[in-house]
Amino acid sequence: MSTKKQISLAMLIGGASGGHPASWLHPKANAAGSTDIDHYRRLAQTAERGLFDLFFIADTPAARTDNLHAWSRFPMFMNVLEPVTLLTALAGATTHIGLGGTVSTSFSEPYNVARQFSSLDHISHGRAAWNVVTSANDYAARNFGHATLPPHALRYEKAGEFVDVVNKLWDSWDDDAFIHDRDSGLFFDPARQHPVHHEGKFFKVDGALNVARSPQGKPVIIQAGASDTGLELAARTAEIVFASASNPQDAKRGYDELKGRLAKYGRHPDELKILAGLPVVIGSSQQEAEDKYQALQEMIHPDVGRFRLGTDLEADLSDLPLDEPIPESRLPKSANLHKAFFDGIMKIIREENPTLRQLYLRYERGRKTIKGTPKQIVDVMEQWIEMGATDGFMMQFSTLPDGLEDFVNLVVPELQRRGMFRTQYTGTTLRDHLGLARPANAHVAA
Repeated sequence: MSTKKQISLAMLIGGASGGHPASWLHPKANAAGSTDIDHYRRLAQTAERGLFDLFFIADTPAARTDNLHAWSRFPMFMNVLEPVTLLTALAGATTHIGLGGTVSTSFSEPYNVARQFSSLDHISHGRAAWNVVTSANDYAARNFGHATLPPHALRYEKAGEFVDVVNKLWDSWDDDAFIHDRDSGLFFDPARQHPVHHEGKFFKVDGALNVARSPQGKPVIIQAGASDTGLELAARTAEIVFASASNPQDAKRGYDELKGRLAKYGRHPDELKILAGLPVVIGSSQQEAEDKYQALQEMIHPDVGRFRLGTDLEADLSDLPLDEPIPESRLPKSANLHKAFFDGIMKIIREENPTLRQLYLRYERGRKTIKGTPKQIVDVMEQWIEMGATDGFMMQFSTLPDGLEDFVNLVVPELQRRGMFRTQYTGTTLRDHLGLARPANAHVAA
């Protein structure tokens, strides 16, 4: 029996055709897949065949309404299904894989979110996960009556209160509150309800959730904030964190630093799983994988290259020449939106001073794509695990469905051969897969 650490595997769906900005142009991609439920079912079922822990849908509650010359070539979030609705449909097409989705704390109400994810947990028999985000674009802000997003710190303060209220609502009922006792005529035991009486800086909630406590007790909470404020919220509330370090040394430092924050909240390091983002392109040889990736890179239109960089730099680069470095005067001093992505770009600029074209062809919004054979990809994964840099991986595939199919057919067997990954599901809930305890109701524990 292998004594190697067993990894967790999640799959990120940021676009139905794949994670590369030009994926929809690829001849094997389903360009219309973003509203095709059969396409999503096949993806989720393939990931489940590969014994993944989690199938995760990224989202933002907004379409882009300006710079459409660029967005029309890079249709990120421009035609997507609402994630909880989508995941509910996928619950009926799968039996084991976890189902996670993004819902913003900036533009939702705690009661609605608590009810949605509790319902998803019931429908999926204990496989739901909520990705807590504060949103990071003003397109979303304008949809909800605001000109711009509130400051970063204020958004996270609100998110912290939001999560606290949702957790209280998930404990509205004891596990055995709904007794269905025909002899006494009691559908539920009134003594086992625990109404929420919350009045805080951002929310006032007085009531109980109108659904029984869910199979997992509480759906799994995910977070991906990289700022100090975001990491603190994760240390206090999250059970999965998506990390975006581009090398195992930086990832190890981030891993230890975040796990080290848990003790002050009375939490054990094993109560939080950190998953490193890992984009991969798989080939029968290193050269084939490199060629696959380069073919995609060559499909990136200059409008898209400039715009993707400008979005994360929070700067307009549309008028700049492609083959000169970005002038320092055009670079902001700090980020208000995606701090991790901003810092990653600035690091490349400071260290290498590339031209704008060189920069957009290199920039990958976080983790560097690993290109190689199944064995080479597992070598990288094993290195990260053995260094203690991660608990598992959030897999990203440049094109779908072929990237996922290659991973399940070729990489998963190599992981299993090395004793790093399960050969069958041994539980039925997402918490089972992740090795996370089912939380006791706070009222019963008290």
